[in-house]
Amino acid sequence: MAAGKAWQRVDGVLLLDKPSGITSNAALQQARRLFSAAKAGHTGTLDPLASGLLPLCFGEATKFAHDLLAADKSYEAEVCFGIATDTGDADGAVVRRCPIAFDAAALNDALARLRGPLEQIPPMHSALKHQGRALYTLARQGIEVERPARQITIHRLQLIDFSGERCRLHVRCSKGTYVRSLAVELGEALACAAHLSALRRTAVGTLQVADALPLAALAELSAEERTGRLLPLDHLLQGLPAVHLDEAAALRFRHGNPVGDAQPPGRYRVYDAAGRLLGVGESDAERPQLRPRRVVGVA
Repeated sequence: MAAGKAWQRVDGVLLLDKPSGITSNAALQQARRLFSAAKAGHTGTLDPLASGLLPLCFGEATKFAHDLLAADKSYEAEVCFGIATDTGDADGAVVRRCPIAFDAAALNDALARLRGPLEQIPPMHSALKHQGRALYTLARQGIEVERPARQITIHRLQLIDFSGERCRLHVRCSKGTYVRSLAVELGEALACAAHLSALRRTAVGTLQVADALPLAALAELSAEERTGRLLPLDHLLQGLPAVHLDEAAALRFRHGNPVGDAQPPGRYRVYDAAGRLLGVGESDAERPQLRPRRVVGVA
């Protein structure tokens, strides 16, 4: 932050096209400084190797980031065969080389076996915590710990092209999937070493990288133009049905009280009579009134 320039409240969602070579947090902090935003967060880490869609939430939008963390993700991935690394990606040290002895038909057969529900063990070079310490910190010290397998789903794993040494893939997967682990698993299915050589995230839920702005382009905009790139608070909530409350009910909702007539069980985006977002409410069969779950703070 430049000297004399104060943090300010900024509310909204920015679709950022993260460049490769920097961490997600570094990209977030650069964008945060450009907006002078007092509060900001991202909605799912991209490794430094990876580029692509990184939705950023500013101010009150951070309250609604959880849904994106749980959303399916889509990627374009490049896998290099014949070389294994200690991290499973191109940022790691080479630990094994082997000849490539399979054809496109065998590759497609292996891809078919990796589609659908899978159990995947998170890699040691990841930000997951073990007894309060990030796994990658332990890995750098040569320490390996047992990691429980996670249930994931590979919804789409489609071959784009194959050159013999490398292939490019379309991947759509559930939350918690490590695409570099998927690259390693693909190599194992082919009895060949493999690692992830490039990765680009193309979608998070319904959000698309085609609508995102690169960091360099964001820096070139005027303050007014940057503000114009912010999406409204409810942009992350469009998959939820909407409920509008009158003035009295809106006030009760803001104060954390259940409101309204019986609603079918589920989550709702809640607005006042003027169309201003109040937050997210929830009802269930036992308590059909709308109960506040996330409430937007008054500016």
